[in-house]
Amino acid sequence: MGRGKIEIKRIDNLNSRQVTFSKRRTGLLKKAKELSVLCDAEVAVVIFSSTGKLYEFSSSSMEQTLSKYSRSLDLDPSDKLATEVQDDVNALKDEFDKLRLAYLRMLGKELDDLSFKELQHLEEQLSEGILSVKDKKEEVLLEQLKRSRLQEQKAALENETLRKQLEEMRRSCKSPFLQFNPVERRFCLTDSKAVSTSASEESEHSDTSLHLGLSADVRRKRKARKIEHRCNDSGSQVASE
Repeated sequence: MGRGKIEIKRIDNLNSRQVTFSKRRTGLLKKAKELSVLCDAEVAVVIFSSTGKLYEFSSSSMEQTLSKYSRSLDLDPSDKLATEVQDDVNALKDEFDKLRLAYLRMLGKELDDLSFKELQHLEEQLSEGILSVKDKKEEVLLEQLKRSRLQEQKAALENETLRKQLEEMRRSCKSPFLQFNPVERRFCLTDSKAVSTSASEESEHSDTSLHLGLSADVRRKRKARKIEHRCNDSGSQVASE
């Protein structure tokens, strides 16, 4: 069974009132601390018991928080807005300084103010970062190798396809010569013989025309030279015998 609803009114019993005050005070301070941590808020809690005892909690400084509270009460709404904006700017500046300091320490700088435990923690962070970088680098290299192998296989398939196409083209170019028609071949031989015969006739005709173009005296002299040359040859043969 769940707890019943408690009526909110003053507790008459003194002991019960003191116990309830102690429990509720502890819970309130705990909630204030959680609020300041979770929401990055500046929280201040002031509690006075029925006997006048002071209990307080402040996420930063009680005096600073109360001073800010007093200034906010005295300011106009416009000034209050400007103050809130300035507070936001200051908070962003502080956050920027923290991040910059952390970045410099990751680079191995600004290490003078760190204790041994902080240095050890920083070393562990750097080691984890280096391992993550190495794992990512290996992953990228494996991916590049996989893409290279796929491109190589694709290029090999393209080369094989081109080789087959080239062989088919060569076979198609050789087939007409292998299937040459004998009748056409005979006609070609006959035509070649006719061409050679006509060429020889033309050459003889040209020689005849050349002979006809010579004068009678030149022909007579040539015949005399031939007869003289034959006589000389016959005389040399007789002398030798």
